[in-house]
Amino acid sequence: MELSIIIPVYNVSKYLNSCLESITSNYLFDNKVEIILIDDGSTDGSGDICETWSEKYPYIRTIHKKNGGLSSARNKGIDVARGRFLSFIDSDDIVADNFINIILKILEEKRNLDILIFSYQRILDDNIEKNKL
Repeated sequence: MELSIIIPVYNVSKYLNSCLESITSNYLFDNKVEIILIDDGSTDGSGDICETWSEKYPYIRTIHKKNGGLSSARNKGIDVARGRFLSFIDSDDIVADNFINIILKILEEKRNLDILIFSYQRILDDNIEKNKL
């Protein structure tokens, strides 16, 4: 396993499907990637959404835990991750097309990396701010 993508989930039913669609839209399962959804005690149906995605895709796992906060959820993801590298995505984020493929290509070409940092755009009520780093 090359890459574990850890996504803490807490009461984000409004955003979670969009997040997961953006991540999985251009990725074909090849045993290099796992997505770990950490349901941190959601009460709005987010945990059920996680289960639906886990049933649909063999590379998505859902872990349910008692609410402990963002750091606790990320740490749980780290504990169960099988990948050589870790990526963290917030459950209300949408990633660029081919996100997984881009990361895998970079990791393949540059094996001695310790960290990758990407720029981002902040979108608030359909207003897009300038790229950030």
